[in-house]
Amino acid sequence: MQINIKRMMNNIGIAAKRAALDLSNVSSEIKNKALVSAAGKIRENSDLIMEKNIVDLTSAKQRRLPSATIDRLELTVERIQSMASGIESVAELGDPVGRILKEWERPNGLSMSRVSVPLGVIGVIYESRPNVTADAAALCLKSGNAAILRAGSECFHTSSEIMKSIKAGLQSVNLPDTAIQLVPTIDRAAVGEMLVMSDYIDVLVPRGGRSLVERVQSEAKVPIFAHLEGVCHTYVNSSSNPDMASDIVLNAKMRRPGICGATETLLIDREAIKTHLPSIIDALLAAGCEIRGDESIINYSDKILPASESDWSTEYLDSILSIKQVEDLREAIDHVNCYGTEHTDAIITEDQKIAEKFMNEVKSAIVIHNASTQFADGGEFGMGAEIGISTGRMHARGPVGVDQLTTFKYKVRGSGQIRP
Repeated sequence: MQINIKRMMNNIGIAAKRAALDLSNVSSEIKNKALVSAAGKIRENSDLIMEKNIVDLTSAKQRRLPSATIDRLELTVERIQSMASGIESVAELGDPVGRILKEWERPNGLSMSRVSVPLGVIGVIYESRPNVTADAAALCLKSGNAAILRAGSECFHTSSEIMKSIKAGLQSVNLPDTAIQLVPTIDRAAVGEMLVMSDYIDVLVPRGGRSLVERVQSEAKVPIFAHLEGVCHTYVNSSSNPDMASDIVLNAKMRRPGICGATETLLIDREAIKTHLPSIIDALLAAGCEIRGDESIINYSDKILPASESDWSTEYLDSILSIKQVEDLREAIDHVNCYGTEHTDAIITEDQKIAEKFMNEVKSAIVIHNASTQFADGGEFGMGAEIGISTGRMHARGPVGVDQLTTFKYKVRGSGQIRP
């Protein structure tokens, strides 16, 4: 029997909107108990989650999906434990709902306050990232939002198994299990419906490749939190420590090459070439990284391939790094602002004034001094987890955690005042 996708999504939307109203008034204690219970269930069911993950991995390998996709898709015992710990970390955060952001009194005696409230219903569309199921569920629940999650075909079986633990957490405290819903189909028509569900969904978060994000950005009828690509840079300034520079660059590129915070282009001062570049290149090559360099860089090793103009704007999501020599800080900043995607960019330098100028003038959502770009992660920011990284300039920017999933309302209290 063929599923009526439009009707199904409409029913999911109606249920989510009702659940969102219930969640907006749920105490912090109840939300935290649900989260802790869900985390416990994930640990308890780790073997079942691993079994479903093997099904998804086998399919992905048969389809010859890219190595970056496989890396994001694969769960290990450690990653499942980290997923559960992330949920518990979210539970430990302060409640973002009901905070008085500002309060004041007018000369006419009106008492005014600005108070944080949930956004409502969050729609999350993601590919090959089963951990998003747990992260998004935890963040939305903590911030009093209902969620509609649409997992891609790559991680559908794994995400469905994780969702069972989330549902169990909700049921343990008698919250409606429609508060967090996983779309029960991999039919892409469901994505099309979510993009236009403005009556039910208050904000969309796409987590996937360029084609998915571009589609959401061009077709969505509701606001979105998103980044299109993560063309991240690390700039090695001439005043940096060579050993620190080598360690950071290696980690920024090779720790997990397939994540959006991985460095894709290394910029290095001309004056630092002889002192810094050899050890950086040796470390990268030893780790299995392909290096592409400009005309000034390729002379330093016959293992470096020539870079093309397109390399400076490419998100490899793989063990590939492009390297460009720059004359100074000014050229580095201009290059980042020209070719970057306002995601995450880092500078390595011992000169505080140079560091501050870089961090002030680079336009990215996240700028880092003397540390790896792979710290572009909500968990590393102390947010417990993130629902995504936003490079937009409205409402949320950078890692989107519980605070970014709230908005505010004004509460005005009077004693009979009328306006003259």
